[in-house]
Amino acid sequence: MRSKDVLKEAIREFDGTVILVSHDRDFLDGLATKVYEFGGGVVKEHLGGIYDFLQKKQIESLNELQKGASLSSSPTESGRKEEALPGVASVSENKLSYEAQKEMNRKIKKFERQVSDCEDSIEETESAIAILEARMATPEGASDGTLYEKHQKLKVQLDSIVEEWERVSIELEEVKETYNNN
Repeated sequence: MRSKDVLKEAIREFDGTVILVSHDRDFLDGLATKVYEFGGGVVKEHLGGIYDFLQKKQIESLNELQKGASLSSSPTESGRKEEALPGVASVSENKLSYEAQKEMNRKIKKFERQVSDCEDSIEETESAIAILEARMATPEGASDGTLYEKHQKLKVQLDSIVEEWERVSIELEEVKETYNNN
């Protein structure tokens, strides 16, 4: 008991993230701020401690959760599946499967990369425009018509890159919002 108390206190005082796996609900009480439920190929996050999780599921012990899962997936005599126990939600309900989460993360990374690439291109194009404008401000540059043509092309190119950046940024936000809502 003493070593468990010492460990619990050390974890409480630790300033980082701790992943705890324990069957001792009293030990977890006051330590856990999130509970992850694994089952049916899905990982579901629940905010709050272990007792908040049990209360939300309306069960007294984790054994009831296992019984509810096996009842909801075992076929009955008539060949159809029974309903899950009252208050025990399906693990996949309103959550993305692991594969769908991986795909969503890939999409987010892709859009983030595109946003970053657009931002780099914007910066490069703006620098090229600034250099061109400095050359155009000189007496020789002011009389060079090709500099004005290049300047105009760079401005059009910049507008196109900014439009692409806006489009990709909006798509990124939509994907993130979809991900956060699931």
